[in-house]
Amino acid sequence: MIQRRLENTVREALARSSSVALMGPRQVGKTTIALNISESVASIYLDLESRLGLEKVRDIRAFHEANRENLIILDEVQRLPELFAELRGIIDEERRRGNKSGLFLFLGSASIDLLQQSGESLAGRIAYLELYPVNALEYSDGESEKINTLWLRGGFPESLLADSTGDSLEWRLDFIKTYLERDIPQLGPRIPAATLERFWTMLAHNQGSVLNAAHLARNLDVSGVTIGRYLDLMTDLLLIRRLKPWTFNIGKRLVRSPKIYVRDSGITHALLNIEGYNNLLGHPVVGGSWEGFVIENIMSVAPPRMQPYYYRTPGGAELDLVLEFAGGEKWAIEIKRSSSPKLSKGFHVACEDIQPDKKFVVYLGTDTFPMAEDVTAIPLYGLMNEIVGR
Repeated sequence: MIQRRLENTVREALARSSSVALMGPRQVGKTTIALNISESVASIYLDLESRLGLEKVRDIRAFHEANRENLIILDEVQRLPELFAELRGIIDEERRRGNKSGLFLFLGSASIDLLQQSGESLAGRIAYLELYPVNALEYSDGESEKINTLWLRGGFPESLLADSTGDSLEWRLDFIKTYLERDIPQLGPRIPAATLERFWTMLAHNQGSVLNAAHLARNLDVSGVTIGRYLDLMTDLLLIRRLKPWTFNIGKRLVRSPKIYVRDSGITHALLNIEGYNNLLGHPVVGGSWEGFVIENIMSVAPPRMQPYYYRTPGGAELDLVLEFAGGEKWAIEIKRSSSPKLSKGFHVACEDIQPDKKFVVYLGTDTFPMAEDVTAIPLYGLMNEIVGR
């Protein structure tokens, strides 16, 4: 079993907050964390996808009263959003009794539903955390072979730890099918599974590209507005990342559409039927896949209020990633799938435009070393540790 770094963060949040919402896509490990926590505190766990679990909490006030001494863990809580209006009163009553922390742990697979419902009713009473797929710090110890396995298979635990590459791919194909045929129809608008699969696959083919909604709409024979709805849905389900452009006060024409990534690299490869590492290296998506993999790993260790962007001008100035930390510090990051990184003029021009505090190029080697113009070449594992230790 892989020890998830977020588990201690969840425990700390429960120690100071009345309720904690742990969000993440299905099968990413939320339930495992919750059950680990339940072993060390008095708790009761209910899966709201089961009919019995739903019935038990339809009268949440009575259920809480019968289990007041327990941490109540509710899995797939977006299935019963009306709970939140009643939970506000319960939490306030417990606070008046002096019980100000560790009352509820919510697990959810659909961030927008959870955020909207709990945000309307539990403002100031809830802490939000997101569990990403397994990252390079949790799995690789900086070993190149393990990082390559993580990149190929993605970070969903059952895919990553499968007995063979073929078993891993089959798990991911089943995951995609289940989302398309069961989970998305339950959580979102009624979209034909075949249409949504084509859309998801098109995004995988264009991994890391600037959004061209008109092109996608033509290929799917739908409107640009419909493409926007599809993207909203997949983003809200934590399956797609829209990376916003950095557009702040520099007086230049800029590319202003977001870049789009399928968030888990293993799902990207499954959508494209890429099974083995050599198949991946020979596929046209290899560069975009590596870029998305690096970005998701970086975001998995992001401190609170850090915002990610990319930067691009029509003239060719470009940064793969701009990290803006709370307080305004900026890091410029270039991502190279190479063991001997070289930087283009566009990188240096972009750095002149945004004036970052630090400049990095993430590359495939294992050493960290300085390059010209205050740029540091660094492996992914090393940059993640830089962020954690900041």
